[in-house]
Amino acid sequence: MQVVKPKNMFENPLGKTEGIFYFRKFVVFFFLLFSLKLFSQPKMLITEAKKDFGSVKRGSIIKNEFEITNAGNAPLVISDVEIACSCTTVDFPKQPVLPGQKTSIRVIFNTTTVYGRQDRVVYVNSNDPKGPYKLRYKGNVKSK
Repeated sequence: MQVVKPKNMFENPLGKTEGIFYFRKFVVFFFLLFSLKLFSQPKMLITEAKKDFGSVKRGSIIKNEFEITNAGNAPLVISDVEIACSCTTVDFPKQPVLPGQKTSIRVIFNTTTVYGRQDRVVYVNSNDPKGPYKLRYKGNVKSK
């Protein structure tokens, strides 16, 4: 008497590494690789994204520190920042921020060429898929 074993539906009955069975393994492999990539992402958390520097005299230099934390599970890389005015300079870390680590971005605002109510935004571009993030600072610059 001959015993017939039922075949597994995922098993290639011909033992070949081509055709639909090879393609199925290929798709499963890349799906797993892609899903691992989805779950390993950086996540930028900003402790206080809005700062109010109050009322200052024209010609003052305002320095704002924004604390950044990488709450993701992959290194966070800040690639660049976008500013709208030459009165603002930004100092940001060039090296990757590891998961769980903190860093800071320093925004320096020179009030020599501006006066009145100021409301400025700096956009931070990074490898966080939810970016860019906004850092905002505002206040009033009095004439001398």
